[in-house]
Amino acid sequence: MSHDTLSDVLRSVRLRSAVFYYVSCGENWAAEAPDSREIAATVMPGADHVIHYHVLTKGECWAAVAGEQPVKMRRGDILVLPQGDAHVMSSAPGLRARIDPQWLDELKQQQRPFRIAYQGSTGPKMSGEPTNAIFQDDASPTTMVCGFIGCDVRPFNPLIATLPKVMHLAAKDGGIWNEQFVQLAVTETGSKRAGSEALLERMSEMMFVDAVRRHVDSLPENSSGWLAGLRDRFVGRTLALLHEKPSFDWNLDELSKQVGLSRSALHERFVELAGQAPMQYLTNWRMQLASRLLRDTQSSVASIALEVGYDSEAAFSRAFKRSVGAPPASWRRQQGRLATA
Repeated sequence: MSHDTLSDVLRSVRLRSAVFYYVSCGENWAAEAPDSREIAATVMPGADHVIHYHVLTKGECWAAVAGEQPVKMRRGDILVLPQGDAHVMSSAPGLRARIDPQWLDELKQQQRPFRIAYQGSTGPKMSGEPTNAIFQDDASPTTMVCGFIGCDVRPFNPLIATLPKVMHLAAKDGGIWNEQFVQLAVTETGSKRAGSEALLERMSEMMFVDAVRRHVDSLPENSSGWLAGLRDRFVGRTLALLHEKPSFDWNLDELSKQVGLSRSALHERFVELAGQAPMQYLTNWRMQLASRLLRDTQSSVASIALEVGYDSEAAFSRAFKRSVGAPPASWRRQQGRLATA
């Protein structure tokens, strides 16, 4: 597949990272994190969706999400929770902790990165101690760096829904990447150097992309979903064509001719893997591209309509309103207000 469809989507959905914690844990401890939807407005204002991640920099621990098997983490492991599920990090499986309702209020008053200490199940203890001092000689048996990654899910993000609840990137499987990311997380989270926060943000985004790629590589042959579609000879080629030329007047006949599969077989295979028909996927992807242009450029609605494949502004406006619930101009004004809030 010549066109990089995954990179297309990642660029379009505004992948971004922020808010970092240095967490030190005692002999017996448990830390419980709420569903990211409950804290998104505080930790990443303006993000449609928030992903949790944890980098274990010292010791061992367990991670548990409801409905999933507990995961044992060792130094150098990275845990990503793409759906933002509530979860428990603990010194042993089965432990629970209470979530302090004042926790978020305290975070708002602290300078990043935050230092948090856990001991037993009494909840987090925020520290005003300078963060760059805690890496000097932390005697805690377990330490980790934690953060959040945000992205858009509206109008269209085919990636997030196809990811599992838990992505465990074991240090032994990640090679030099895991080791470098862990070292960077420790060094930069404890540093007061200019640019440390921006560097961590970019590296966190790179870590997430690497996690997605490793997940794709590990998918069984009979997998379904958008990521499995990327690997499929026919669906992957169809996705590449739609992403490479979204404004082209595609139809099923032309797509089937381009990929070398009958109309009915292509339609069935695409629906099975991508969860929707090719033409519906194209419409959704056009709306995502249009939303980015509306938000990030000063281009007129008419010119954006042409750029994403519509012959008239009226037809585009109707399609956009069906997708996001508001006409393009109104949606653009709303996004501008959110950006300055």
